[in-house]
Parts: sequence; structure tokens; C-alpha cells
Amino acid sequence: MRFAEDDKDGLYRIRAYAPGSVTVNDETLTRSLVISSERLIRDWPPQSIEELAPAHLFAAAELKPEILILGTGATLRFPHPSLLAALQTQGIGVEVMDTAAACRTYNVLVNEQRRVAAALFMI
Repeated sequence: MRFAEDDKDGLYRIRAYAPGSVTVNDETLTRSLVISSERLIRDWPPQSIEELAPAHLFAAAELKPEILILGTGATLRFPHPSLLAALQTQGIGVEVMDTAAACRTYNVLVNEQRRVAAALFMI
């Protein structure tokens, strides 16, 4: 899916997503990533939800979001609750959804100037 251009410069935005890729600004990425409006972490180590460990989520938490969106790939898959508990004790809300929904939700929240980050597995 391709998104319409907006007029806000200097922020990381998701421009498109498809099976195997997410386009951030003008760069097409093909591996898991973490994105916030100010920072892009390319090649985020876990490539699937099965590989997800607390240390991976702590890297996303270092971006200091109020909300972390976890995009789990083509389908919605919930990680073990213990993985998310540490983020929630830090006051970070966590929303789990498939990656397509996560991309759309991330852009909406960035447009609302919310402190959001998204950790995305490829579709």
C-alpha cells in the first residue's frame, strides 16, 4: 500500500509497505526495523516474533515513546506477556497488531505529534 505525501519535513514516515518491504521516506527496507519520528533503527535483530527477546524491546524503549506499536508480520501474533511487561512498568503503552495496521497507525500517531515508535517485522 502507498500513502499520500504530507508536508512535514525532517521526520521519519512510512511511505509504503508490501510483502517483504517497508519504505521509510525514500528508503526501502527489507529487514525488521524500529522507527520513531526522529530515529530509524535498520536491521533490528529479531526477524520474526519467535526471535523476540526482552533486550530487543529495550532497544525500542530507548527511543522514549509513550506508545510502542509492535507489527508482527502478515498476521496478528501476540508475544508472551512477560516480554511486554517490562515496557508497561516503564509507562510505555504497547499495541500489538499486524504490520500493515502498525504502519498505518504509526503514521496517524506521528501526524498527531504523539511520541510513538513502531517495531516492525516484515509482512
